[in-house]
Amino acid sequence: QGSIGYIEYGFAKNNNLPMAALQNQAGKFVNPDETNAAATLATVELPENLRAFIVDPPGENSYPIVTYTWMLVYKKYNDPQKALAMEAMIEFGLNQGQEQAAPLGYIPLPKNVRERVAAAADVIYPDYTIKVD
Repeated sequence: QGSIGYIEYGFAKNNNLPMAALQNQAGKFVNPDETNAAATLATVELPENLRAFIVDPPGENSYPIVTYTWMLVYKKYNDPQKALAMEAMIEFGLNQGQEQAAPLGYIPLPKNVRERVAAAADVIYPDYTIKVD
């Protein structure tokens, strides 16, 4: 009694498990939900390699425990068709995939994050431009 554990947000949400409101850096107690988690992700300044570790982020509505799901891809593929398919898959994930994120228990990525990912991935196939809705 009096302790909390940590499991993936989607697992807790989709199984109707109780979740804790936590005090953030601004001193507010915030609930874990798509809006507060997205506010957290929007405050993160992504470095060039897109590897960000989010620890007690700033922001009135930021939930203190949020992170990204990672995707590792090559910058260059020997097979041009694989390169094109990879960029198309990333573009799908950054656009239509975001519509499926919340029902699956994932946090839709804020536009600034999607734009950064698109710019980084756009080097995979030079003749294709990833667009972000």
